[in-house]
Amino acid sequence: MFDTSDRSATSPGTSRPALQRARGAAMAALSLRRGRTRLDGLRQQGCAKAFLPREPGDPEIVFLNTSGGLTGGDRLAYTLTLGEGARVTATTQTAERAYAAPGAEAAARLDVRLEAGAGTRLDWLPQETILYDGAALERQTEIALGPDAELLMCETLVLGRAAMGERVRRLRLFDRRSVTREGRPVLIDAVGLADGSLAAGAGEAGLAGARAVALVALVAPGAEDAAGPLRALPLPEGVRGAVSGWDGKCVMRLMAGDSWPLRLALAAALRHLRAGRGDPPALPRVWQI
Repeated sequence: MFDTSDRSATSPGTSRPALQRARGAAMAALSLRRGRTRLDGLRQQGCAKAFLPREPGDPEIVFLNTSGGLTGGDRLAYTLTLGEGARVTATTQTAERAYAAPGAEAAARLDVRLEAGAGTRLDWLPQETILYDGAALERQTEIALGPDAELLMCETLVLGRAAMGERVRRLRLFDRRSVTREGRPVLIDAVGLADGSLAAGAGEAGLAGARAVALVALVAPGAEDAAGPLRALPLPEGVRGAVSGWDGKCVMRLMAGDSWPLRLALAAALRHLRAGRGDPPALPRVWQI
């Protein structure tokens, strides 16, 4: 739901108008019944929506923020629960946008909670998050896997739109992704960016001038075997990448000076990994490649 505070009202102790803030939560549950993955439940509140396009084969679920983006004080949550043996691809309808937060406004908050039961196969493939100058965003992605569950995930961050000449000099970002299996951590990845790190970002840890970065992770029994073939994939001009494989995990990191060549590299990696599992290599239909 939306905060319906009167825009003409003032915040306590200040002369600044109290601004409306977006609130939304979308929750879906699916399970394997009679040989097919089927919807068990769907609940939506406020600006968060979830829908399932009619697709042959395993279902896709698409999350959407109808408020058009996130700014200081907004709250958004997506939850997906898969029963034993279910196979689902989950994505977002478009790029999420984090806009400037006025002054010392509280950061926007996005919480993603995914639960995949025993023997499930979950592809969490959201489209990129575009961060605008002055944005403040806290995102927490928690993925809980059951025994033998398989996960393919990606996350992409874009610092402004290169085609529009945008530069990001002010930013408050904390983006944490955690994957557990039967309650035990198996992959923790956190990204923190602020004004100081952007100003001193000449080294690899400071993005080395890159405007777009992506993480691809396959977490599944034997996933480390995918590292060699994935490492051999050619990268588009202007894209740098590295791949690691160990202990049931294969992780690829990509960075580029522009989001488009990185998106091409990301799409190639995801198609390769999906095909390697015997799945149709096509990306979600809402992706524009």
